[in-house]
Amino acid sequence: NVSQLSQQQGPQPPFQPQKHYGITSAISLAPPREIDNQYTKKLCDAMKPFGVFEDEEELNHRLAVLGKLNNFVKEWISEISELKNLPPSAISCVGGKIFTFGSYRLGVHTKGADIDALCVAPRHVERSDFFQSFFEKFKQHEEIKDLRAVEDAFVPVIKFKFDGIEIDLLFARLALQSIPDNLDLRGDSILRNLDIRCIRSLNGCRVTDEILYLVPNKENFRLTLRAIKLWAKRRGIYSNMLGFLGGVSWAMLVARTCQLYPNAVAATLVHKFFLVFSKWEWPNPVLLKQPEDSNLNLPVWDPRVNPSDRYHLMPIITPAYPQQNSTYNVSTSTRTIMSEEFKYGLSVTDEILQGKAEWSKLFEPPNFFQKYKHYIVLTASASTEENHLEWIGLVESKIRVLVGNLERNEYITLAHVNPQSFPGSKENRNENDFVSMWFIGIIFKKVENAESVNIDLTYDIQSFTDTVYRQANNINMLKDGMKIEATHVKKKQLHQYLPPELVQKKKRVSRLPLHVQTNASVHCFSGDEEPNPASSPQEEPNGLEDPVNGASVKRPHSPTQEDLAKRHKETEVRRTRRCCV
Repeated sequence: NVSQLSQQQGPQPPFQPQKHYGITSAISLAPPREIDNQYTKKLCDAMKPFGVFEDEEELNHRLAVLGKLNNFVKEWISEISELKNLPPSAISCVGGKIFTFGSYRLGVHTKGADIDALCVAPRHVERSDFFQSFFEKFKQHEEIKDLRAVEDAFVPVIKFKFDGIEIDLLFARLALQSIPDNLDLRGDSILRNLDIRCIRSLNGCRVTDEILYLVPNKENFRLTLRAIKLWAKRRGIYSNMLGFLGGVSWAMLVARTCQLYPNAVAATLVHKFFLVFSKWEWPNPVLLKQPEDSNLNLPVWDPRVNPSDRYHLMPIITPAYPQQNSTYNVSTSTRTIMSEEFKYGLSVTDEILQGKAEWSKLFEPPNFFQKYKHYIVLTASASTEENHLEWIGLVESKIRVLVGNLERNEYITLAHVNPQSFPGSKENRNENDFVSMWFIGIIFKKVENAESVNIDLTYDIQSFTDTVYRQANNINMLKDGMKIEATHVKKKQLHQYLPPELVQKKKRVSRLPLHVQTNASVHCFSGDEEPNPASSPQEEPNGLEDPVNGASVKRPHSPTQEDLAKRHKETEVRRTRRCCV
C-alpha cells in the first residue's frame, strides 16, 4: 500500500506541502540536502551548452510578439463583430484571447523553439472566419512571414513566423457571448455545445494547465523536465510520430515523479525519474489524477469499455477531460528501447550522485550506427525542394507502419528507427534529386540448428511503400519524381550512405550464414544478432542492455557504503513498483 510508505520516512519536514498530489501518496517527503542543491547547480551548468535556456532578451521578445498577436486577435474579432451587426455596446466588450500551450506554456522551451498558441473567440465568430478573414488580414501584416493554413488537418492550424518567431495557431469558438481576459479553460463545462475540432484545439491548453496544477513545485518540475527532454533528444527517443514519446508524454512522466517526491530538487528528481520508470510495470497506466466523468459523452481512454485501449503498450493518460492516451503510437520495439534507456539512465545517474561521473555523461548520444549488424535504409526523394519537403513529411508520418511490419516478421526481434534523417549521399542519388534517408536497426532472432536461413523482407517493405503511395494519391500529393525505396544493408556497408565520422568499423565474429531478401535479391550475412553489447568493452553502452547488471562484482565480507546505498535503493524500488498498480 503506497499510502503507508510515507509513514516509514520519519518525521515530516516543517514545510511539507499540505496538498495531496497524484493518485497515491508520496514515496518520500525528504527535503533536499545541501549536496542535492550542488548537484542541481551542476546539472544546470551541464545543460547550458545545449541551448536549453533562453536569455532575458529572447524571452522578452517572445512576450512582445505574443502581446502583439493578442491585440491583433482582439482587433480582428471586433471587426468581425461589426460586420455581423452586433450592437456597439456588445462589440466594445466582445474580447478574444491568445492562450499558449506546449513547451512554452510549461516554461521549458529552448532557444529558437516555436510557440503553440490558441485563438479563443466568442460564439458568433465561425471557424471559416478564422481561416478566411483572419488569414487575409494577417497576410497584410508586415511582420508576418511564411504564412500557411492547414484547414483539413486533424487539428486545423495556421502556421507563420511573427517577427522571426515560429507560431502554430489553433482556433476554438466557445459558446460564450464574450471572451474575458481572465478566462480559465480548465473547467469541463467550457466544452459544452462545442464541435469536435474546437474540443481538440482546446485540449492542448487544458492538458498543459492541468499538468502545471498537479505538480507540487513548478520550478523543480520545469528544470527536471528540461533535463529529461534534453536526455531523450540526445538518446534518440524523442518522437511521438515515430513511436517514441513526444513533449507532453515526457512532461507527464516528470510530473508523476514530482508527485512521488514532492520536496525533491531537480538533480534528485532526474535520478528518481529513472528509478521509477526503469521499474514501472507496463502496461499499467501513468495517471496524474483519477479520471473523472463529466457526462459530456466524449470518448475517453478506458480499457474496461474500449477493447482497442487494452492493446496500448505504454499508456500515459492526459489529466484533462476527455482523457486520452498520449502514447498510442508506441510499439513493442520502441517500448523495449525506451525501457532499456531508462535502465541506462538510472545507472548513469547512480554514478553521478556517487561522484563517479559528471552530468555531461547523461547527455552523451549513443552510436546508433555501431549498435546493430543490419539496417534498413529508407530513402525518400523528389525532384524539387518544395515537393521534397511535402513528401518527407508524409513518409516520416508512415515510418511506424514499416516498423510494425518488420516487428510482425517471425525472424525479427527488434526494429529500431533513428528519429534523425540524413541527406542522401551523392553516390546514392541522381544529381538533381532532393533526398532524405532514415535508418532502421534490425535484430534478427537466433536460428537454432540451421546452416543457413532465407529471410524475405520483400512483402514487409512493399506493403509499406504501397501504403505511402496510396495515401499520397488519396490526398493528391503524388507528383512526378516522388520516390521511396527501402534497402537492407550490413553495418560494414553504411559508409556508402553516411559520412565516415558516423561509421566506425569493428571486428565481426563469423556466425551461421543468413540470407535476407528485400527486392528479389538475396543478401547473405552472419547469423544470430547482436551479442549483448555490455559484454563487448569497445562498444559504447547503448541502452539495449542493462548496464547495472553488466558485470559481476565480488562482495566483501562486511557491507561498504555502496552496499548500504544499494540496499536502500532496493527498498525504494519495491515501493516504486507499488506505484504502478
